[in-house]
Amino acid sequence: MIGGGQLARMTHQAAIPLGQSLRVLAVSDSDPAALVARDVVLGTHTDLDALRAFAKGCEVVTFDHEHVPGEHLRALVAEGVKVHPGPEALIHAQDKLVMRRKLSGMGLPVPPFAEVTAPADALAFGAEHGWPCVLKAVRGGYDGKGVWMLNTPHSAQTVVDELLAAGTPLMVEQCVPMRRELAALVARSPFGQGAAWPLVETVQSEGICVEVLAPAPAVDPGVAEAAQELALRVAEELGVVGLLAVELFETADGVVVNELAMRPHNSGHWTIEGSRTSQFEQHLRAVLDYPLGVTDLAAPAVVMANVLGAQNAPEMGPDERLHHLFARFPDAHVHLYGKAERPGRKIGHVTLLGERMDDVRERAKLAAHWLSDGVWLDGYDIHGGQQQ
Repeated sequence: MIGGGQLARMTHQAAIPLGQSLRVLAVSDSDPAALVARDVVLGTHTDLDALRAFAKGCEVVTFDHEHVPGEHLRALVAEGVKVHPGPEALIHAQDKLVMRRKLSGMGLPVPPFAEVTAPADALAFGAEHGWPCVLKAVRGGYDGKGVWMLNTPHSAQTVVDELLAAGTPLMVEQCVPMRRELAALVARSPFGQGAAWPLVETVQSEGICVEVLAPAPAVDPGVAEAAQELALRVAEELGVVGLLAVELFETADGVVVNELAMRPHNSGHWTIEGSRTSQFEQHLRAVLDYPLGVTDLAAPAVVMANVLGAQNAPEMGPDERLHHLFARFPDAHVHLYGKAERPGRKIGHVTLLGERMDDVRERAKLAAHWLSDGVWLDGYDIHGGQQQ
């Protein structure tokens, strides 16, 4: 797996019961996966020689991020390296404009969009489709980065000028009047077998996913089925092998595609305990061309809450916070990534299961906030009971 982040760390955990060894290409020996995996190679994903050396002896090469240059991947494939997903599929997760053009050509629901090579392009788009509109970096960007809201022609002129001067390729989209954000997670094998998990709701705060609710509450069954079928169709037509996450906007008329990711995804972390087959095991099954696993829910309601670095460092260390969390919520499933705590950084996640979504969501929210800040949102005293 190219990349040594938390996705590689959790994929390593899933490889163990399958009798597989995960080799990790990490930038640093302090990367989350490098802290736990035995077979770690230090190098960067932009260095073709490092990629070649890393791939020697690997059955298949896959990714925990989408930032490997396409020309490097094509060179590996030409030299006989098995790469999943392949570069011709992965480009649709790397380049938002390529993705938009492809999905639009397939007749799938996407917002109106246009390439921006000069401020005039954004101004013309806003005049036609209305303000505000959304400016995006064509490549890169995550957790709200690489996205700018253009509220007026003046702001569009200023922002586009600055970004183009910095060499950022840009596109603009209509601002979608959405009810909420959803995600459809599927897997596809080289044989062509597909599998889909239940549609989930993703809850964002300041551009960062803070909660995932599985299954998405109060979704029309027809909408949920259509979203799963859409994701499976995208996987098939793009030739995806492995995981595909399709981020969606729910609107009054159905769903609209927002983004694609071709790797294990934050919207699927709940599957480790909440599904019969986790996204990490399923990704390995897919890239190794094993038959795919079942995706049934393990409980009627599952909630994953991200643990984010606090604005102010807690007095308690992470181990003490974990101790008190388990004392209050012994059924919580915690995954800490071994990352330094910085404000807003994803340092782990916690998953809870139960019968009622409202109850499970409340407990997951309390647990994640405690692990982040060392403070109970409901005033609970760590020595027992409610604070007076």
